[in-house]
Amino acid sequence: MSNNHAISKLDDLITTLIDSVKGYEHSAGKVKSDAFQTLFRDLAAERAKAVDLLQARSRALGGKPNGFGSVAGTVHRRMEDIFVALGGGDKAVIQAIDRGEDYLREEFERVLKDEAIDAETQDVVRRAHESVAHGHLVVNGLKDQLATA
Repeated sequence: MSNNHAISKLDDLITTLIDSVKGYEHSAGKVKSDAFQTLFRDLAAERAKAVDLLQARSRALGGKPNGFGSVAGTVHRRMEDIFVALGGGDKAVIQAIDRGEDYLREEFERVLKDEAIDAETQDVVRRAHESVAHGHLVVNGLKDQLATA
């Protein structure tokens, strides 16, 4: 059986995760709160480990995973810049991150439901998904904090 399908799905996730790493790094430079800066850098580092995990699995299947994000991710970061410039502050940054987290979670859930992907690859995707689930939980907590502030 060909590994092309699994490699393709892994590569899609890798690209989206790289966008997430860049997004968190970008957001760390936009927020005013030192605590948010540290948190976003930590989440970026955690996501980078998930990227490494997926890239290693892609290579093991014979793939050549990319090391760059997408144009859509770049556009998303520029929109964040605009909302911050319009006075949205840290709240605008967290809202942008939240949109990215929702998209990333949906991408992972689609792959995790794909029965055409072998069990070992699914296991690797599940392990990388732990970073996504953690980030989603953290960002939801930040949204709740800002809503009550």
